[in-house]
Amino acid sequence: MDYCISDIHGEYELLCRLLEKIKFSPSDRLFVLGDMIEKGNYSVKVLQLLSSLPNAFCIQGNHEYDFIKYYHSLMRSTEDYEDVLQKLKARFPFDGALLEWDTVDWLESLSYYIQTDKFIGVHSGIPLTDGKPVDLEKVTAEEFVYDRVFKEPYVLPKTDKCIVFGHTPARFITGKDNFIFYPKTPELQKSGDIENFCKIHIDTGVYLSGVLSVLRIDDCEEIFLQS
Repeated sequence: MDYCISDIHGEYELLCRLLEKIKFSPSDRLFVLGDMIEKGNYSVKVLQLLSSLPNAFCIQGNHEYDFIKYYHSLMRSTEDYEDVLQKLKARFPFDGALLEWDTVDWLESLSYYIQTDKFIGVHSGIPLTDGKPVDLEKVTAEEFVYDRVFKEPYVLPKTDKCIVFGHTPARFITGKDNFIFYPKTPELQKSGDIENFCKIHIDTGVYLSGVLSVLRIDDCEEIFLQS
């Protein structure tokens, strides 16, 4: 099975419980659409877990992007690399002591989008031209991680592949802590085929709601846990 999740925000225990609930196995794949860190208490543990899974495929969200920008600014201003690491650790007051250079390097290596044969995964959105996504290779990192327009219900991309994204808690759109499905035609609203949706919004705002959810790509099922 393939699964997609976004905006874990340091909720390590909930993530572990959710992976147990879906019986995540080596034959499955997990696509993580950024904002793995901050707001919750265990950002480093989340990063360590996800980076250790060979079948987890992660991208940067705005929180990772800002962290890496901070890291680069520190590196430009000093040659004391141990001091840099200590300052990076201080960014995570609850489990920062666990942070090591290999995790920083892994985080820095992450891309800003995922593309499979069925969907495109981004953190916040993709610019559109005449309703169609622009060439992904030409999209800036800032557009991938900061976009605040793509979430709007009137933005309906014309694409063969569904675009899956997070970034903004769905409650700010619908008042509910669940996924928002945008079918290509109204009669496809309850479809279990991801290719029948132009976009799916999968941020259930765990830091506000205590709800962490994962999308099962194979049948478009939302699986959630409440803290």
